[in-house]
Amino acid sequence: MARVAVMGAGISGLGTALMLGRRGHTVTVFEQDTREAGDDLHEDFYHWDRPRVPQAVQPHSFLAPVRTVLRAEAPDVHADLLARGAQEYHDFDWFDEHPPHRDGDEELVTLRTRRIVLEAALAAAVRREAGVEVRRGSRVRGLTVEAGRPPRVTGVRADAGPHPADLVVDAAGRRSPVPGWLVAAGCRPPVVESHRAGIAYLCRWYRLRADGPRDPGRVPPGSAAPFALAGVFPSDNGTFAVNLVLSTGDPTRGALTDPAVFEAAARRFPATAAWLDLAPEPQSPVLAMAGLDNRWTSLLDDAGPVVTGLVNAGDSLMHTNPTLGHGVALGLRAAQHLATHADRIAADPTGYHAWTAEALRPWYDAQVTADRANEQRLADDAPLPDRRAAALAACAFDDPVVMRARAQVRHLLRPAADAYGTDEVDRHVTAWLAARPEFAPTHDGPTRDQWDALIPA
Repeated sequence: MARVAVMGAGISGLGTALMLGRRGHTVTVFEQDTREAGDDLHEDFYHWDRPRVPQAVQPHSFLAPVRTVLRAEAPDVHADLLARGAQEYHDFDWFDEHPPHRDGDEELVTLRTRRIVLEAALAAAVRREAGVEVRRGSRVRGLTVEAGRPPRVTGVRADAGPHPADLVVDAAGRRSPVPGWLVAAGCRPPVVESHRAGIAYLCRWYRLRADGPRDPGRVPPGSAAPFALAGVFPSDNGTFAVNLVLSTGDPTRGALTDPAVFEAAARRFPATAAWLDLAPEPQSPVLAMAGLDNRWTSLLDDAGPVVTGLVNAGDSLMHTNPTLGHGVALGLRAAQHLATHADRIAADPTGYHAWTAEALRPWYDAQVTADRANEQRLADDAPLPDRRAAALAACAFDDPVVMRARAQVRHLLRPAADAYGTDEVDRHVTAWLAARPEFAPTHDGPTRDQWDALIPA
């Protein structure tokens, strides 16, 4: 069994610690924030200032790997999530009845909840785990490193002094100081790939009224204008978020932080208007997030690991623009792999690095490709997709075969080329188009003139 030090008590750090502890390893988690997600979800979500975790108040949809990993590794956490108000939504729930079952359909489930609910459930489970200690308010100041080829990390230097470990897990997030520490210690630099995402997000949280309507009916989750996207994120305990996505260069972006302007703009999209028509109670100001990038940080170069005794996980390894919801899903998959192979990884991390490149890197590349397409799409002169590409998206909401392919891609179960590139999907899309000769790509959101008319001078 290994002694493991985990830097960071976010979702990836807590998940890694919990799974390691349940396999008998001795784990110490270092977290510089003194506060822990607790029982008052409203207070924690809306009034906890977390500048190092800007995504904490943004909407989340937890994809299939989150549920799959939790049910396998921590069924008590999954049960606690549901008890705290999280909702399970199967992609086939869109239809009046599910199609005949196929292997894998049981995985196509989203956990609809705010991030804070998952953090609270994980924190509660970690508190119950005898082999895991969380030191809150304890900042890691550096690493202890032994010279070698490559050098080896032998522990961390925290506020209370040095802490030896057989394995250190960097789960300190997208602003992790570890790459700089490694270079300062004489290690070869980590290999970092970064792509700026020129996309901005604005969201506002609402709660359905206890004495009012609870469901807008069968409404698509998103709408689009040539220059903006809008979506709804149903969540736990009657809450939901309305989300607008724009180019960071859009001149109207600043005006949308005014709640009245934001809501007027959101009402021009069918998907979000249907939810706002339920007369929900606003719960937050308009919350903006921008300045995002996609970054992959590898501790392996052409010569091999740049260091042993240390691996990175979660956002320290890979963080992406949140459009596709990859972060928590892939973070928990990495946590599961780390916990399963901890002794081997502590001795030699080469296999872990190979696994991340094979299992996680393709989804990073898919996010980079999607962001480039979205940046172009959100330009005012962006062309509409061709007829068949548009049909592939629209058809999914009429045809369970195409919906299954869409869900498999969305839930990180199959690459798009594999899921959509089957003869069966091709036949169904062809038949759908043949039955709709009038179908043409279009936007269901406002025109630019309609949008600009909503913005104060």
